[in-house]
Amino acid sequence: MDLKIAKERILVIKDQISQEQAEEKAIAKKVDAFGTLNKLAGLFSKPDPNDFEIVYREHRYQPFWHISSQAHYVYDRSSNYQIEVKHSEVKKVTVEGKDYEVNNAHLHIPVMEHCAQDLSEEVLIDGISGSKNKSLKEYINKDITLVEGDKLNDVTGKEAVVVPPQTRVSGIIREMLAQMIKGIEADTIFEENIEICTIDLYYRPVFSFQFLWKSKNKKAILDIDAITGETQAGTRTFNEFAGQVLDRDFLFDIGADFTGMFIP
Repeated sequence: MDLKIAKERILVIKDQISQEQAEEKAIAKKVDAFGTLNKLAGLFSKPDPNDFEIVYREHRYQPFWHISSQAHYVYDRSSNYQIEVKHSEVKKVTVEGKDYEVNNAHLHIPVMEHCAQDLSEEVLIDGISGSKNKSLKEYINKDITLVEGDKLNDVTGKEAVVVPPQTRVSGIIREMLAQMIKGIEADTIFEENIEICTIDLYYRPVFSFQFLWKSKNKKAILDIDAITGETQAGTRTFNEFAGQVLDRDFLFDIGADFTGMFIP
């Protein structure tokens, strides 16, 4: 097997809106963070805007993986071709000096297929949930900064929360290539060239605001996408990662013995 592995890259997507703009959006949409509670309260009276307070602000960078690969195979594969015999009086057929019996109006001729096959795969994986998400592709062509060495925290800024990926890249690549290899049915492989073309870890910025609904003593989170400006109710904050410094060895767990690690 000829295996080529791309250079790992960390790419940070730059904010398209400021924290002040994000906070304005969050304040305007604050009641949306409380979902069902807000709907129930709205049945009786409109919530008082002064009854809400921002109790936590977070500027964070969330990870996602962009991995792509391609493979080229040349191989032989034994098979059996079934050929219909249209005339009922034919009982036997000679092909290149070899006789084949006719069974149920068909010939069954063993052959050797000489094959060439190209495969490709591309995945976008949310670094927190580990789920595939094609919509993340919209972030790839945004304004980005390529991180050199272990300068990730310098690029994001020391005040930002950089969330480490919970999904490891070695597992993603192992699964991807195992699927590609399973797609080959061969007796003898003559060429097997596999290239991991892209190993990119993207960090996209999000502004998160936690609101306190004072009269009800309830808290809820609102996230603002710092690229698109879209607003949605959040599920959690990541303040436990505040101040954490991440290095490349932690983010990319592709070791020297990686080749033997993913071959099934």
